[in-house]
Amino acid sequence: MTAVAVKYPEFRERGVEVLAISVDSIFSHKVWQEEELTRMVERGVPYPMLSDPGGKIGTLYGVYDEDEGVNVRGRFLIDPNGIIQAMEVLTPPVGRNVAEALRQIKAYQYTQTTGEVMPSGWQPGKPTLKPDPKTLKLAGKVWEVWKPDMAF
Repeated sequence: MTAVAVKYPEFRERGVEVLAISVDSIFSHKVWQEEELTRMVERGVPYPMLSDPGGKIGTLYGVYDEDEGVNVRGRFLIDPNGIIQAMEVLTPPVGRNVAEALRQIKAYQYTQTTGEVMPSGWQPGKPTLKPDPKTLKLAGKVWEVWKPDMAF
């Protein structure tokens, strides 16, 4: 959460709203913000932390662990039409990668603007795949533009 807080201006520059949701109460969030998060990031996290008592939202997104009574760590990229474009669910021992989230946001926004397709590991400025304008297919042409070493 604090890594997202540090990069929050980049999310906002891209028109992205960030929300954190957990089963913890708003009072727990307040204490956590004041006692923990503000020690890692000046003023704590700048985006809303929402309470999901009983895991109703977590259940809808498939991240609520009923036995433990918690929402498992997840990240969802939802487009302006409310469609989930990407999701990542991780168990607590492994943290999320904020740079990868931003890369994916840039890729989704670019493809929505251009209709081009982003190959594995795409970064802004790297080659994209352009579907055939008549068939919108990529098959048979990818090898001409993209090589596996470009993913790294």
